[in-house]
Amino acid sequence: MSPARGHLYLQLCAPLGIFYLNIWERGKMKKKLLVYVPIILAIILADMLTKGALLYAITGTVPVYGAAWEIVPVPYLMWHVFDWFNIVFTWNPGASFSMLRSVGEFAPILIVIATGFIIGFIGYYLFMRAEKYERMPLALIMGGAIGNLIDRVRFGAVVDFLDFHIGGAHWPAFNVADICICVGVALYILNWYMARRRCLASVRTKKVK
Repeated sequence: MSPARGHLYLQLCAPLGIFYLNIWERGKMKKKLLVYVPIILAIILADMLTKGALLYAITGTVPVYGAAWEIVPVPYLMWHVFDWFNIVFTWNPGASFSMLRSVGEFAPILIVIATGFIIGFIGYYLFMRAEKYERMPLALIMGGAIGNLIDRVRFGAVVDFLDFHIGGAHWPAFNVADICICVGVALYILNWYMARRRCLASVRTKKVK
């Protein structure tokens, strides 16, 4: 990643930081922060540690901010773990599960901008408006999204390394952040469905009375 691109990313992220700082100073989300910020930070830490450990195992170092993924020397590798699971190493300049890998050189910038806005919206909704059943799923999604965003800001691409397959059919490689995002989405849908059922049951009970 070039310094100019990194500076652009920082300029895009700065307004989000100022926005959350203003909300914090007004005291509108301190209670919720105490519960969900550690969860989000734990997801980010787990994601960074797993990716960093893999990079270190392969290259003997962990590149810092500003190292473009194209110039980080990573040889092809595949560590066979089970008949259905390998640990691989791949740079993904696209979206989760290696999607949008071939949309062009501007894909990383567009994805960073889109991800930044999504994180901003999720964070605002989580800390200001979310119902109780929505908060944990949104924290999982936000933590995973930030984990992948950090990779994009540092390298312009995301490290994917979990490879599940059946015979020769491989699911696109993914990482810890992707897992948290998918679990968060699934949990959100499940919780929403259960909350809706409880609401409908309550309405029917009131009508009977």
